[in-house]
Amino acid sequence: MKFSSPDIAVHKPIPEPQENEYPVKAWGVEKFGENFKPLTIYRYQVGEYDVKFQIKFCGICHSDVHNVLNEMSTTRGSTYPIVPGHELVGTVVEVGDKVTRVKVGENVGVGCVRDSCLLCEVCDRGEECYCKRGFTHTYNTPKNKDYGHIGGNPEVQNWGGYSEFDVIHEHFIIKIPDDMPLEKAGPILCAGITMWSPLNHWGATDTTKKLNIGIVGIGGLGTMGIKLASALGHRVIAISSSDKKRELAKSKGATGYVVSNDPASVAAESGKLDLILNTVSAHHSLTPYITLLKTDGTLVNLGCIAAPMQYNQFMLLLKRVSIAGSLIGGIPATQEVIDFCHKEQVYPDVKLVGVGDLERVYTELQENNSAAVRYVLDIKSFRGSE
Repeated sequence: MKFSSPDIAVHKPIPEPQENEYPVKAWGVEKFGENFKPLTIYRYQVGEYDVKFQIKFCGICHSDVHNVLNEMSTTRGSTYPIVPGHELVGTVVEVGDKVTRVKVGENVGVGCVRDSCLLCEVCDRGEECYCKRGFTHTYNTPKNKDYGHIGGNPEVQNWGGYSEFDVIHEHFIIKIPDDMPLEKAGPILCAGITMWSPLNHWGATDTTKKLNIGIVGIGGLGTMGIKLASALGHRVIAISSSDKKRELAKSKGATGYVVSNDPASVAAESGKLDLILNTVSAHHSLTPYITLLKTDGTLVNLGCIAAPMQYNQFMLLLKRVSIAGSLIGGIPATQEVIDFCHKEQVYPDVKLVGVGDLERVYTELQENNSAAVRYVLDIKSFRGSE
């Protein structure tokens, strides 16, 4: 694993537990530059609105790699120790006295949002990830003391899902259907909602509409987008920089394929697409995608790219097209995509790995982000791996 920017890495050792905390086994990186190792973290005791669940699986997202290897920012470093993971699924083992949404024994999940203010108009309409005061990511973030939804030591950073248990306010819990494969549910809480949210916002979840939708990037995120858009009944065009993933894309439900570096291929679909979801996270030209949009079409960028993107503004003016962005999704939308995937049997392609595989998986994801499979950490692998 290759770490970046050692000068901005933050070291914040785990303090002794408070009276309202208990030890939990976790797997993380204790110090910048080190490998994964077993750690003891402290979760807080269940409060009146809290849900405690035993984690069984946790998806490994490419953003986990960025966070662990200190690649997320050039100005604000990751905090170590770090326990990553924002695709948590497991079974409820304890609930607070005022919890009404779930019961002990039910399967639940937690995605990218651990907390938000729950008071602003954005939170009120169920879009907590756009909270006006800022949402709290599931891990490697400080606890917002003003919100009052996270217990334990307020000075300790949040820990992610590479651990045996978690505790969270019931508002941020996602209910997982009993017969849904838990190992496949985790990535839906990230990749699934990341694709579902723009599909929903730009009208593609309206089953009375039949749209032409483009998906740029045929990796783990893009293939999930192809599956969702296809299951919703739309014509789906996979878009990639080469012809290498044509058969893969079609096997996931794409009805057409465009090679963005081939003018003839782009010309064949020019002006035909209503909506394009762009999953590419590296700097690239937007021109081919704008060419593919029809009048009033929308290009939605989903990749986290810090460098400014360039495009010809006349291309926007001539067809009144829009360039937009989208960030994961709120709790109601996340529940919607879980329920939709369960009903339609739309699942990501996953590969189970153990804690002994983490360095290899992280290196693979760092060096090549094009894999169409989503890696999922089996928490049972903690046993006997110390």
